[in-house]
Amino acid sequence: MPLVHKGLTKTDGLKWTHNGTIIFYRQQGKVSVGKPEDISETGYLLLKNLKFSSAGIYEAHVLHPNKTLQNTWTGRLCMMDMVSKPQLSYVCDFKSSAVNLNCHVAKPQGLVFSWTLDGKTLTSETKQTLSISLAHLKGDKTFTCSVANKVSKEQSDLVRPTCKTPSQSPPPLLCFTSKTVVAVLAGGSGLILLLLIIIFILCCCHRRNKIKMRLRGKGELRMVSLSKRDPDSISPDYETMHPPEDSPTPPSPRPSPRVCYQNVSQPEVQTENRLTQLSIAAEEQQPSPVPKPRTKGPQTPNV
Repeated sequence: MPLVHKGLTKTDGLKWTHNGTIIFYRQQGKVSVGKPEDISETGYLLLKNLKFSSAGIYEAHVLHPNKTLQNTWTGRLCMMDMVSKPQLSYVCDFKSSAVNLNCHVAKPQGLVFSWTLDGKTLTSETKQTLSISLAHLKGDKTFTCSVANKVSKEQSDLVRPTCKTPSQSPPPLLCFTSKTVVAVLAGGSGLILLLLIIIFILCCCHRRNKIKMRLRGKGELRMVSLSKRDPDSISPDYETMHPPEDSPTPPSPRPSPRVCYQNVSQPEVQTENRLTQLSIAAEEQQPSPVPKPRTKGPQTPNV
């Protein structure tokens, strides 16, 4: 670190501080803090093995023998990494008819980029990427990129972009991903299952309606047969026999319900039982015919 002071003698006091901490102190030729070799004859501070922790504010104070202040100086030390060598790559973009070059480097923040074409610097290009039209790449063209900061500069290797127009390929076939195929198959299977369920329900409803119509037709025929019975069809030789008031009315025999051993559905069995009960009730309402005694003429006595 420089010291702006003329006529520094060994009897003058000298003090250096780093961020407020005394790192060198000499008074009347005796060094109490630091080492004598840390200071030059003119009072410059010699820094060795610099690190990032060495950055900061440095102050120098020149003192009289009576420790009064003669002069002071203040400076700031900044630490920066040296840049690494960049790597140059390119991509041919046939859609835009251009080649895109990229200068790869670690920690590009704060770095200055520059480009060269056939050894000539492109002064207008200062970005990390460069785009050149394919029409300008006729022949062998070489590119380099450079990165720099305040303490160092590095340049990439030469790159010769070669972009050949690809041959026209046949139109791509219509392809589907496996997820799309699975989704279509699942949807088709679900639709088929839904149609089968609907068909089954319609068949059941049709069969039920058909059975109801059949049972309704049988019931109407049975009622018609009962209503067509003629009460005058009873023989005139019989007359209605009324039981005496004191005698109890004998119960008329009822026909036992028929048992069907065939496979008949439950609604049909119930309808048959109902019709049988109706016929029995109709027969009970009609009085039982009784034989009418024949009238005999007067018998002639045998002589």
